[in-house]
Amino acid sequence: TQRLMESGGGSVQAGGSLKLACVASGYIRNCMGWFRQAPGKERERVAFIYTNGTTTAYADSVKGRFTISQDIAKNTVYLQMNNLKPEDTATYYCARGWWADRNGCSLESIHWGQGTQVTVSS
Repeated sequence: TQRLMESGGGSVQAGGSLKLACVASGYIRNCMGWFRQAPGKERERVAFIYTNGTTTAYADSVKGRFTISQDIAKNTVYLQMNNLKPEDTATYYCARGWWADRNGCSLESIHWGQGTQVTVSS
């Protein structure tokens, strides 16, 4: 059984930082990452890491501000979010699947976490 446990969401002022964590258990996949969904908007890609190496992929909107990393021994992926903006406000979902291309995880057979809320105030 796949299980993804997220933590680290919260509220912060613009310019602040948060670090999300996602602990994975169950079947092994080679891609982990984060999507986010704001109210009234579609779920969008944020950042991904190829768990068998170091390749990463980021949405243009977060490049230079967010960093994805992993601790293989702990089966954990992190998302360090710096210089947060109000438009980063969303529910952030951890995901695990198969690496597809430079955009990160394929949506086919993807598994989702429950989501964690990030709120950035101006």
